Amino acid sequence: MTQVTIQYVGGPTALIEIGGLRLLTDPTFDGPGDYPIGSRVLTKTAGPAVAAEDLGPVDAILLSHDQHPDNLDGAGRAYLAGAPLVLSTSAARDRLGGAVRALADGDHVDLPRPGGGTLRVTAVPAQHGPDGSEHLVGEVTGFVLTGSGLPTVYVSGDNASLDVVRAIAERVGPVDVAVLFAGAASTPLIPGAHLTLTSDLAAEAARILGARHVVPLHFEHWGHFTEGPDTLPAAFERVGLQEALRLPSPGERLTL
Repeated sequence: MTQVTIQYVGGPTALIEIGGLRLLTDPTFDGPGDYPIGSRVLTKTAGPAVAAEDLGPVDAILLSHDQHPDNLDGAGRAYLAGAPLVLSTSAARDRLGGAVRALADGDHVDLPRPGGGTLRVTAVPAQHGPDGSEHLVGEVTGFVLTGSGLPTVYVSGDNASLDVVRAIAERVGPVDVAVLFAGAASTPLIPGAHLTLTSDLAAEAARILGARHVVPLHFEHWGHFTEGPDTLPAAFERVGLQEALRLPSPGERLTL
């Protein structure tokens, strides 16, 4: 089976190379600082480990959502202008226009691979908070990547629900690589709730998915994360999946 390479840029941003194609998740390239959103302020504590201009061309962007600056910031929006294709939500398409193509749950796009064949990108659900919070957090999507001779890759986007993970596992079966947005994000928008997976929930999600490899994203570099690189290894060890966890350092390239 063909390998997949993931380069961790920072926050939710990673370059996924699979089947000869290069896909970028949630582009965030701004430096540290305060980022207002409504009546709240999100604080970024570190900039990207790789500059946008150093990434090289990409074939598509997997944008889980556009409404929060920790998933799409100012420099990330500028980056979208040069992208050939942006896959995201219908709300993102309406707000951003341009190369954004909306994918509803279950919709897919087949991207031609160099030398023949395709990589299928399928939209799957994501729930950015507890049950009933959708009207507060807005529309979010995840993605599943599949293709002949290719590993199956799940990109969660900002999802906090194991019920969502179970539904995806039932639909696509065991996955080879789970890219899980973790960090146990918490903001005053929904006091006392986590808006993304905790470390323990990320480990349980990996178990549900039957994932051979797990690459966490979005677990550091923002002040609203309450868990991160110090809690993820122990959580995966508790469920016996420590060998599956590939915790990246900023800028690191993982070949899986």
